Amino acid sequence: MAAAESEASYIDYEAFASPDFHAPSFANTLVLSTNDANDTSIDLSTPLSRVLFDVQEVDTHIDSLTTSSALPLIKHTSTRAKASTHVLDTLESQVQGLQQAYTRLHQDVVERYEQAEQVRLAADRLANTLRLARAVARCLQLGRTLEGNMVDTDKPREGYRSLAPAARTVLSLRQTLGPDDVAEARLLARVNAITALRTELLEPSERSLLAKSQQSVREFSMSTLTGSSRGAASVFAQHDDTRARTLAALHTLYLLSPVSLPPKSSTVRAATFNPTVLVTALQSYLQTSLTASATALARALATLPTLDRTLLDISARCQNIVALESLLSTAKPPVHPLLPAAPDSTPPAPLEPPPTFLGPLLAALDTSSLPSYFWRSLASSLAPRVQEIIARGGVSARTLKTNKDKVKDAVRECVHRGSQLPSSTGSKRVIGNWEREAAVMEGSILGSLGR
Repeated sequence: MAAAESEASYIDYEAFASPDFHAPSFANTLVLSTNDANDTSIDLSTPLSRVLFDVQEVDTHIDSLTTSSALPLIKHTSTRAKASTHVLDTLESQVQGLQQAYTRLHQDVVERYEQAEQVRLAADRLANTLRLARAVARCLQLGRTLEGNMVDTDKPREGYRSLAPAARTVLSLRQTLGPDDVAEARLLARVNAITALRTELLEPSERSLLAKSQQSVREFSMSTLTGSSRGAASVFAQHDDTRARTLAALHTLYLLSPVSLPPKSSTVRAATFNPTVLVTALQSYLQTSLTASATALARALATLPTLDRTLLDISARCQNIVALESLLSTAKPPVHPLLPAAPDSTPPAPLEPPPTFLGPLLAALDTSSLPSYFWRSLASSLAPRVQEIIARGGVSARTLKTNKDKVKDAVRECVHRGSQLPSSTGSKRVIGNWEREAAVMEGSILGSLGR
């Protein structure tokens, strides 16, 4: 025990074991303790011997400790090894159990999930294929229906009855070809039969329906002022047929007018549907009547012997417009499949159909009456033509000035005669008061003649 204490006191084990031990500092201290700082030469043999001695002593101390504690160290090491082996054996069994559980889980869950995913994918593709096949079948069925309708529209006598059904078929086919599902619409567009159906049947049929309906509107005529002297029964039958053809054309143009619904998030209150195709066809009819009347009347004013016949033709055109207004004011629009709901629905639909066909046309022309629009528009286009006749001078201008009273009376009679419903409608009364329109027409002609 005494030897151990002397060794412990001789070698500073705590200094060597300290985490702050610094070998260069220790060597510097050892050299300074064995040499004089003022000497010009340094003796390193003494500090080196000291270090070697310390190393030998530490080695001897380690050997003695190892020899005296060999059995406890071996026993401790053996115990640790046995414990490690036991833990390893236990862990290996647990790991093996986990591996077996994972294998079973993989078989019961992962493999079944992969199989189920394949089944789900196949079912999803089958469902998409079925929906596509149904859509194609629906399109082809509608295509056959449209073909039959178009054949019926070509019949000379009863073809007009198939115009509106054909237009409804066109709308149904449009809806089927443009579903809300973008993916389905994209798939439909890739089907060759659908592409051929669209380009070879749908679009030509729609153009044909529009052309036939517009032609029926252009040919609308119910006035008997310039007609031949036929029996009343024949005239009434012909005008009933004209009315039926025009109504069918109006329904077709109304159905084929594009519908632009506001977005669902819009807070705009319900608006009235504007059938632009129908309104455009009616405006074209009015414009054609105005152009023909203005040209004919300007020519007749230059050659007065033809004035009476020309004014009779103009009265007939205006009577047709009066009859058209009467027809439009009583004709109810058909149910449009693209408009979402009826006008009395709750909440109100974002786009409501007009009560009659007349409202959208009057709104487009910014007028309250079609005959008034006709006379006033005719007067505005006639004034420059009369001024041109007077400016040219000659016999035509002198004759026109000489007979201005006769012209005035003839124009007034023309306005009042043209403001009547055609006799074939069963009414000869004047619709409204047309004195202002007569005065406007007189002023457009006589205003340039002077007194």
